[in-house]
Amino acid sequence: MATTQHQRIIFGLKIRQLRQEQGWNFEELSRRSGISISYLNEIEKGKKFPQPENQRRLAKVLDVTPEFLASPELTKQYAPLGELLQSNFLNELPLDLFGIELQQVVEIIARAPDRVNAFISALLEIARNYSLRDENFFFAALRAYQELRNNYFEEIETVADEFVYQHRLPENGGVPSSLLANLLREQFGYQIDERRLENYPELQSMRSVYNPHKHLLMLNSRLSERQRAFQLAKELGFNALDLKERPLASNLLRVHSFEEVLSNYKAAYFAVAILVNRHAFVRDIGDFFNKEKWDGKALLEMMAKYQASPEVLFQRFNVLTNDFRLEKVFFLRFIHDLDRNGFDIDKELHLNRRHQPHATGLNEHYCRRWLSLTLLRDLQRQQTQDSDQTRLLTSIQRAAFIDTEEEYLCIAVAKPGFPTVGRNVSVTIGVQLDDHAKKTIRFWDDPSIPRIKVNVTCERCALSDCAERAAPPTVVRKREERKKMQEVLNILTSG
Repeated sequence: MATTQHQRIIFGLKIRQLRQEQGWNFEELSRRSGISISYLNEIEKGKKFPQPENQRRLAKVLDVTPEFLASPELTKQYAPLGELLQSNFLNELPLDLFGIELQQVVEIIARAPDRVNAFISALLEIARNYSLRDENFFFAALRAYQELRNNYFEEIETVADEFVYQHRLPENGGVPSSLLANLLREQFGYQIDERRLENYPELQSMRSVYNPHKHLLMLNSRLSERQRAFQLAKELGFNALDLKERPLASNLLRVHSFEEVLSNYKAAYFAVAILVNRHAFVRDIGDFFNKEKWDGKALLEMMAKYQASPEVLFQRFNVLTNDFRLEKVFFLRFIHDLDRNGFDIDKELHLNRRHQPHATGLNEHYCRRWLSLTLLRDLQRQQTQDSDQTRLLTSIQRAAFIDTEEEYLCIAVAKPGFPTVGRNVSVTIGVQLDDHAKKTIRFWDDPSIPRIKVNVTCERCALSDCAERAAPPTVVRKREERKKMQEVLNILTSG
């Protein structure tokens, strides 16, 4: 009967531990058992599983029963690793994307089992206490993969370029949703229904649902032209990229595997690539950056030209690294929950290194001076006077950190979260103002651009005269208390 990878790993860990307890090296175990050193090495690494005869030999010389060796039972020293393997977490990690084999991870753990297993136990405990699900790890792994590749995937760009050429899609903006719908019908045998979801009130926040058995794509009838075009382009992406393991709804309510998360991202990337042609967009961004003054209207006109939502247009800013060599870039999407008046980072991406703000303080109050949040509050105020669900606001800010003086040029767009009611959305692109950025973006020092001192969250900010403060500086106070305690301890324990 074929053995699983987990069975081989657990068997190998047992052999390793028992051999080390005896104080034997591979040569000694080989001499006593009659099994070659190379084969013993493969067993301990979890690559080989010995036949019953060799299992009995190993059990005899290591003074255990063959049944114990073959069982999934692990000693206390390796118990946390066993729990990790049984949770299927290691198996679901996209290790192959980073050129890592599962056996390599296990081998690292086995070298220092006490310390590493304590670390694993801590991770599992954190996951349990904070209700972290598999998708939290999957999305974190996807974000790391995007950042390692600067969020630019030439292989998808190439397929998208070929698709645009083959089907004669407009390259200079404005790909109509009707054209994309016809391609789905004619090239891939789709049926498209824009009414069926109206019968299910529970799914009104869903933009689309796909039934693979009927090749039926159900679209939310309330989608705008831009939203409809993106959903159809994304569906084309699943087919053009031949992505088999994929989600069936636009909202990932439950994630089944990392492959599903990755496929969803690749299809969305393809959609952006065919809706906003990279060659035309690079020319447009070059013209935009060459302006001597900030021009928010020009940004909105670019959005209208490509019939792109703010999220789609800002995703296309991935060309900043590839074509403009702007590597110190971050992207954020904030959600403003109007019912509780709360702000949450929904998506984030940091190129070159992790910039601020980021999602480490999910239970804290993000600095209200950030453009991402001030623009959302401006939108909320305007909505009290006008309920226009298509309104877009855009603005710019030079954000300088209070502690480090690092400065970022931030451009943001805020919009209603239609079709989901009760929330607004802002997307922000931030570029660190180093010498190269200042040469590339001519309007960076436009006097009309406000320069604002910012921090990460209110809880971590020591600024005493902040009119926008939403919570007391609790983290700062605790840090100061610990510092004073340490100073007193140093006095009491000094010579």
